[in-house]
Amino acid sequence: CSSDLYEDSIAWETNPLYGWCAKNKKKDGTNYNIYTDGLKIYTTINSRMQQYAEDAVKEHLGDYLQPVFFKEKEGSKNAPYARSLPEKRVEELLTKAMKQTDRYRLMKEAGASEQQIRKAFDTPEEMTVFSWKGDKDTIMTPMDSIRYYKSFLRTGFMSMDPVSGHVKAYVGGPNYVYFQYDMAMVGRRQVGSTIKPYLYTLAMENGFSPCDQTRHVEQTLIDENGTPWTPRNANNKRYGEMVTLKWGLANSDNWISAYLMGKLNPYNLVRLIHSFGVRNKAIDPVVSLCLGPCEISVGEMVSAYTAFANKGIRVAPLFVTRIEDSDGNVLSTFAPQMEEVISISSAYKMLVMLRAVINEGTGGRVRRYGITADMGGKTGTTNDNSDAWFMGFTPSLVSGCWVGGDERDIHFGRMTYGQGAAAALPIWALYMKKVYDDPTLGYDQQEKFKLPEGFDPCAVQNTGY
Repeated sequence: CSSDLYEDSIAWETNPLYGWCAKNKKKDGTNYNIYTDGLKIYTTINSRMQQYAEDAVKEHLGDYLQPVFFKEKEGSKNAPYARSLPEKRVEELLTKAMKQTDRYRLMKEAGASEQQIRKAFDTPEEMTVFSWKGDKDTIMTPMDSIRYYKSFLRTGFMSMDPVSGHVKAYVGGPNYVYFQYDMAMVGRRQVGSTIKPYLYTLAMENGFSPCDQTRHVEQTLIDENGTPWTPRNANNKRYGEMVTLKWGLANSDNWISAYLMGKLNPYNLVRLIHSFGVRNKAIDPVVSLCLGPCEISVGEMVSAYTAFANKGIRVAPLFVTRIEDSDGNVLSTFAPQMEEVISISSAYKMLVMLRAVINEGTGGRVRRYGITADMGGKTGTTNDNSDAWFMGFTPSLVSGCWVGGDERDIHFGRMTYGQGAAAALPIWALYMKKVYDDPTLGYDQQEKFKLPEGFDPCAVQNTGY
């Protein structure tokens, strides 16, 4: 919790919108009240793009992925948790969830015993519950309703302009009425391979180029405690051959990431990640960081990736452009906050590699949706398919998507459905397709990234390694 306080204090200092009512006073010396003072707040959200984002979530998550998930969990006593979990552990997790409910808290305050509370939670009653096809009236026990809600896959999605910082669309979950926890800006999850562009950026900043080669074999690194660490790899293709760094990132290869981590320093990687606008202070400077065990929010990831689309300059998300009083007087205006986080030449090299992820690597599925645009991106999947990620960007839109269970132990048993390319990428692709199909929005698939005339990503060869 202390990290939340730390972040709130940073936001209070650096973000003029944060706590605006408490920082600004009316003529009579009292603070503004957002509910009663008739303030006009102009947001950057584009209502049609917002609709397209929500539609994309419903189409992929509601109509396709959720039914597949229900089917996978059918007949499992552990549902919606992984079949591999011991039943005792499932019971513990459900009891913990029960204790976090308002019903539990109110009964406790009213003096009910644990036994009485448990009995109430195991007594069937009439209730209206969420379903992707609309609310449904049913009879179930409160305990079963906890299981029922836990079985819905969650998502966070954000789309922003990499130059102005304007957030165009923002989805914090499957349905705001029933799932109020914001998985776009508030919730943080492990990022998996979507961390690799930061590692490769650090390499580019230290004299590497996308064309540098290394042998594709297992890597063992020794951590600070002297313990050897050997990451597993998803595939053994081109085993023992010389491969380029560009190939390593395009194929999200763990051995190449470990090779780079061995040449770099985990402390510098943590510093770089923070400079990209990630506020989580609890990122451990360990060698395994190169595979993304740390937790970052969708909003932080989208903001970080703006640096790749914007020549090394990262822009913070901007949600509100101005606030007026009820008479139309402008009280505050808000400008995007930007900073250069990487050199322009490193940004160009990253662009070359992140394009390859889409054109010849793990992000190729985007092209099946009829998206021909010049773009870069990165897929990510964490252990046991607990988190599925896709980050994608064009010259004028950076968007990111996470899909996963409410808890890490709620996930697909198979990579087929649980990986980033299958669970998160389609939401991004459906959204972008809708955006491109609406000519009034002004986004064009013909738009190209501008690289300097004759730019050669391989020109700068290794220095000092």
